[in-house]
Formats: sequence, C-alpha cells, structure tokens
Amino acid sequence: MDVRVVPRPVERGPGAGTLVLRVNGQAHEVRIEPRVSLLDALREHLGLTGSKKGCDQGTCGACTVWVDGRRVLACLTLAVTCEGREVTTIEGLSADGELHPMQAAFIAHDAFQCGYCTPGQIMSAVALLEEGHARNDSEIAEWMSGNICRCAAYPNIRAAISEVRDAAGGE
Repeated sequence: MDVRVVPRPVERGPGAGTLVLRVNGQAHEVRIEPRVSLLDALREHLGLTGSKKGCDQGTCGACTVWVDGRRVLACLTLAVTCEGREVTTIEGLSADGELHPMQAAFIAHDAFQCGYCTPGQIMSAVALLEEGHARNDSEIAEWMSGNICRCAAYPNIRAAISEVRDAAGGE
C-alpha cells in the first residue's frame, strides 16, 4: 500500500492522532484531532480543494463527497470515522484524464454559473443515478434538494442529469 505523508499542520485541542484516510484510491497518513471534519481534512490537510465549504452546517451540499459509495456531507462527517473506508471527491471522479460523463454534461448544459456548488452537485448527481432516483424532473429535483445553487441553474442541472441518465439507458 502506497501511503502519502503530508506536512504536519499546527495542532490545537485535544488528542491529535495519526490515521490513514483512503481518498480517491490513494492512502494518506494525516495527523488530526478527533473533532476535525472530513471536509477540513480534505481541504486543509490533503490539499484537495474541490469540495467546497459553503455553509459548514450541512444545509447547502457544496461539500458532498462519497464515503463507501454513499453521499455524505463532508462538513458534518468527522474524518476519524472515515478511517478504513473509501472516500471519493470530485478530484477522483474522472478517470485517465477524461471527464466523467456527468462533468461533461454539466459543461454541455451550462449547469453552473459561478461554479461554487458544482463539485457537490456533480457528486450528488452521479450518486442519484446510481441510487435509481432520476425517473423524471420532479424526482431529480427532490433527490437533489440537498444541493443548493445560489445562481439558480436548476433547470440546466436537471437537463445534465437527464442526459447522462438517458445515455446510460435509464428511464
């Protein structure tokens, strides 16, 4: 197992310890306090800044990542709970330098304006299809409701999701 060691950040607070986080298929050894969120571990300790810190309260969805293939809000997930689990971020979605079909569809449908929420939207959209919750626009809207777009690109987001669903032979 190839383990990447990151520089040691300043420790404040109780009980910092070392753990290994498996992110995007690569193991990373980090020394963090038990109260550090997965979002902060990704952004501040591993330098993976694709997942955004929007509200830091779990209401906007900008920080959506997958843990063992399930959508989670990284701002509400403690990093220590992810040891031994597979974390996937927007940086790990594409393969071999090629955009994931959902990333390409977001570009084709102009499904973002400022782009801030886009990583979380895309991570939720891919999971939504895998969960089978994309039969129609209404269902897509309901299952994407945890991801807020302040620029209101919702129709374009739904169009991108529908395109990927249809290309994959979905309903």
